[in-house]
Amino acid sequence: MSIRHGLLALLERGPMYGYQLRAAFEESTGATWPLNIGQVYTTLSRLERDGLVRPLPENDGGQRPYEITDSGRAELTVWFATPISRTDRPRDELAIKLALALTTPGVDVRAVVQTQRTATMRALQEYTRLKTREAEPGDMPWRLVLDAMIFQAEAEIRWLDHCETSLVRYTPPPAKAPDPAPYEQQQEVKS
Repeated sequence: MSIRHGLLALLERGPMYGYQLRAAFEESTGATWPLNIGQVYTTLSRLERDGLVRPLPENDGGQRPYEITDSGRAELTVWFATPISRTDRPRDELAIKLALALTTPGVDVRAVVQTQRTATMRALQEYTRLKTREAEPGDMPWRLVLDAMIFQAEAEIRWLDHCETSLVRYTPPPAKAPDPAPYEQQQEVKS
């Protein structure tokens, strides 16, 4: 998964500074992807350079919150609308994407699920078509890889069906603002 898009999704909730983003990222992904604070600030610098976020004035605690720009929102919209490629998944980006979609204001989670289902069905059809090709004597390794891709696509479709069924019964919790506690605690120390 792109940390870049994860941070943009979190900033769609409202302005946050680095440590808030790291905590919200880990909370949103069920701590399946621990995030180094250096990665957060490096990514924020690149996002700022690319015009996708902008820094706000430092607060009294010395933290600099960031907010998403209109260009950042457009980038995030494209990301949520684009299916994940099956070619490079060091982590389950789809599961993390859906977890973030559930907690990002304005995202149609059902549309994200349907877009992914359509792309996965297309891939499954292509894999099945390839499997109908007549086998050559040295094709066994390729066929095993192809079988793995077929099974993974079938499993993903079953999981997406499960997600869709779960969404029917899902009632989102009330939106909560980023935790200002670290900022308030610093204010008390200065007083």
